[in-house]
Amino acid sequence: MKKVITYGTFDLFHIGHLELLRRAKELGDYLLVFVSTDEFSSRDKNKDCAIPYEERAAIVEAIQYVDEVRPERCWEQKQTDVIEYGADVFVMGDDWEGKFDFLKELCEVRYLSRTEGISTSGIRKKLEG
Repeated sequence: MKKVITYGTFDLFHIGHLELLRRAKELGDYLLVFVSTDEFSSRDKNKDCAIPYEERAAIVEAIQYVDEVRPERCWEQKQTDVIEYGADVFVMGDDWEGKFDFLKELCEVRYLSRTEGISTSGIRKKLEG
């Protein structure tokens, strides 16, 4: 069984998130998604999530492409997670291109292109404006 692992905040879930998860699942048999906790998002990502972690995790877990959801609590856990969960493929959006190449010695690393015209920050601007 080929395991794929990915990470994200998934706040204000949108079609771009769905497409990333769909395309990630196409790379293997089992998709494990780590959703950033509220504490991690606030402390290390400087993001105040509109939707609490428990709800974001429940939304992601309900997606047909996702097999398992776990919390992301810090940047450093990625290498440990790849090893612990036996990931064959590590996937991130291409806005992270090159940032996780150090994982290539443990598994395949793929950066998927983002869905044009949609982003959480764009949605926030529309809601605020």
